[in-house]
Amino acid sequence: MARFGARDVERLMNDAGIVRNRAKIETTINNARRCADLEAEFGSLAAYVWGYEPATRPRVLASTTAESVAMSKDLRRRGWAFVGPTTVYAFMQAMGLVNDHLEECHAHAEVEALRAAFAATSRDSRARRCPRPGSPAPPAARRRGIGSASRRARSRSRSR
Repeated sequence: MARFGARDVERLMNDAGIVRNRAKIETTINNARRCADLEAEFGSLAAYVWGYEPATRPRVLASTTAESVAMSKDLRRRGWAFVGPTTVYAFMQAMGLVNDHLEECHAHAEVEALRAAFAATSRDSRARRCPRPGSPAPPAARRRGIGSASRRARSRSRSR
């Protein structure tokens, strides 16, 4: 999809099987291109996304979190569109970064088991890197101290 051009947009505008909104089609193609950029920088979209994993489960049901707001801002800075904090939070739910099912819900235990299995097989082997040099690290990376040197350098330059 990242290779789609104007001819593909026109073809999709005539496809009755999809939502034929030019802005959404063009944004989807743009975001696919931006995704390729993330993959080149981080090794995979998953490595980038899991850098925003919340440290704790929200105590109240919410439509956004500090992590979804941070990821949304970073994605927009990178040229993505239609990635507001609520959309990003829904993505985080769908990908398993957050499990906000109530503990009484039948799905809560199943989601936690899947998260644990994922953690045991692959999460620990992924590199966590800052989105860009000099920028704040994703929240999960900050908890591990990644990016602290660039924050200290900025802090020193402001105090001079």
